[in-house]
Amino acid sequence: MSAVQDLLAPTTEAELAAIIADRRRPLRIIGGGTRVQLPPGDDMMIDRLTTTRLSGVVTYSPGEMTLIARPGTPLPEIEAMLAAEGQALAFEPPDLRGVLGGHGAPTLGGMVAANASGPRRLMAGACRDHLLGVRFVDGRGRVIKNGGRVMKNVTGLDLSKLLAGSYGTLAVLTEIVLKTLPHLPARATLVFADMNRAQAVRLFSTALATPFDVTGAAWRDGTAYLRIEGLEKQLIYRRDRLLALLAAHAPQVLDDAATTALWRGLRDVTNFAGSDAPLWRILAKPTDAPAICTALHALGGATSLDWGGGLIWYAGPGSAAQVRALAPHATLIRRAGLTGPAFPPQTGPLARLQSGLRQTFDPAGLLNPGLMDA
Repeated sequence: MSAVQDLLAPTTEAELAAIIADRRRPLRIIGGGTRVQLPPGDDMMIDRLTTTRLSGVVTYSPGEMTLIARPGTPLPEIEAMLAAEGQALAFEPPDLRGVLGGHGAPTLGGMVAANASGPRRLMAGACRDHLLGVRFVDGRGRVIKNGGRVMKNVTGLDLSKLLAGSYGTLAVLTEIVLKTLPHLPARATLVFADMNRAQAVRLFSTALATPFDVTGAAWRDGTAYLRIEGLEKQLIYRRDRLLALLAAHAPQVLDDAATTALWRGLRDVTNFAGSDAPLWRILAKPTDAPAICTALHALGGATSLDWGGGLIWYAGPGSAAQVRALAPHATLIRRAGLTGPAFPPQTGPLARLQSGLRQTFDPAGLLNPGLMDA
């Protein structure tokens, strides 16, 4: 047997289950390859299995705001289909092809496996909050269904929340049921120039404590941004109230078109595209974000903020040990030569929980070994 086998590309759930049930050699599960970079030389040790041929929409019911599709379905196709019906994925999944230099298409399964959620997570919640149900094949080759096709049928243990963000380490998704929501018809952005990170976080805290439904709060290159969306009359009211509340900061206002372009760039972290520096995605308590950024800057890189300060992007030098000593919840998105697990190692009760889950769903350690643990 050669060190690298042909790419495995099952076309049905039954074929996928048979492949996994008969495996003795680990598998690297990949979709469009647009969420996180794998360790260098990874394909020399682990066979690859792609979900791209497990593709297609099973059913879409705009009236019930429910979508059922297979994991290899390209995300742009899903978004275009929803837009034609005046609907959207409210959690605004990011497209990281720019920062990763990838050419594959983001897939629905990759989005769920990464729990990919953009700036609107502040208001709409994360990807996992919009999952109604899943079908999947676990590491034993068992086909399992969990959840329902409408919200009222989702009862019992919700395994879809467990699989969202597991990056294919517990199971391979074969069918995904998602809640869709109406597309918000109008948007505007309040722009606050000459603001440092600490000032921006205080501004975000003030704005997010209001009832004015802020759907984005981000900081980049000395400027803070607040986004509001909704029906036109609602939008005007919220904008004017926020302008009055925050008048001391002399905000400017961007119109709908400029807002759409700006937040697409913030969502996709385009300010760090085209760089050869490692890129880290860091979760933090918003009030801790300024101090963490200051410490990271001492390593020689740059940062930006999203989610009101709850999400830090850091691009720059520093080993995994150095970065995680300053920011424990740091995930390595773009490696740029760094090796080791992309995700921070778990310790104590979390490590035991993670080990127990792997033992239940994938006792032989076949699925994406080494990605989320050492």
